[in-house]
Amino acid sequence: MASDNTGFKRAFLAARYSWQGLKDSFKYESAFRQELILLVIGTPLAIWIAENAIELILMIGSILLVLAFELVNTAVENVVDRFGEEWHTLCGRAKDAGSAAVLVALLIVGLTWGTILFKDFLY
Repeated sequence: MASDNTGFKRAFLAARYSWQGLKDSFKYESAFRQELILLVIGTPLAIWIAENAIELILMIGSILLVLAFELVNTAVENVVDRFGEEWHTLCGRAKDAGSAAVLVALLIVGLTWGTILFKDFLY
């Protein structure tokens, strides 16, 4: 069945659903709130530390990447939890993989910030 939501209406609804996802994640996910604090603190620091636009984009972008993966991890966890309380190996793997994705994104933040902060010692 085709949807009548096309063009501007579709874009508006998509933006509204995305905003709702951000609000729900802020309300229900402490990890998302903590990572948002990282962005709020990290953004002015990056503006102060970065020597050019590329460094600034990498520093802020790496933190935004963590938020993006946290949202995906939350989506996976919600879907898995929706389908029952019983434990299943695949459910555990799905949740662990989502968590691992967030960890990798955090490692990217550390690598990015560390490289930019200590580039004079690395080159």
